[in-house]
Amino acid sequence: MDVMLHVTSRDSGKIAMPIMRALKRSNANWGCFLTNDGVELLDNKDFIVALSGSTQSMVCEYSWEKSGRSLEDCPIARGSQTFNSTMMGNASRLISL
Repeated sequence: MDVMLHVTSRDSGKIAMPIMRALKRSNANWGCFLTNDGVELLDNKDFIVALSGSTQSMVCEYSWEKSGRSLEDCPIARGSQTFNSTMMGNASRLISL
């Protein structure tokens, strides 16, 4: 993976979405992991569309559950922080938001 976005805050959307669109336009191999209150960005349809260009996108299952959302309503794959670590280890560059 060329670039991994590590989204940890609901306020990161304003920065993350333009970066994700640029990565998609450049045909980069990129991924995104959402955790903490960054999971709230999955309520934004534009954010989900921006994620569509990723090679791999995942949300922290614990953060998703802690936010009070139903497991069935998660629009992307759920995974543990172990997946987060693996994604980071496979990335050439990391953008932490």
